[in-house]
Amino acid sequence: MPGVLLIEAMAQVGGVAILSLPENRGKLAFLGRVHDARFKRQVVPGDVVEMECVLTKQRGPIGVGTCKATVNGEVAVIAEITFAIGAE
Repeated sequence: MPGVLLIEAMAQVGGVAILSLPENRGKLAFLGRVHDARFKRQVVPGDVVEMECVLTKQRGPIGVGTCKATVNGEVAVIAEITFAIGAE
């Protein structure tokens, strides 16, 4: 799986995480930036990728999450992703 698609999938997981907060329900999440992305291993056909995003900061409409994608417990990608929240 190409790295850019892994980053996109992690950004979507982060978007769902930030939109699940009560103050952000019904709003839109936008990808702001990807920072310190580290690719540790390739993801090949047949691998099961698990993704998580922990929201670390939020100031006003901007939020930051630390995201990680793993395969069989082994880290494939880690990145810090910034989100912007906008009105619907």
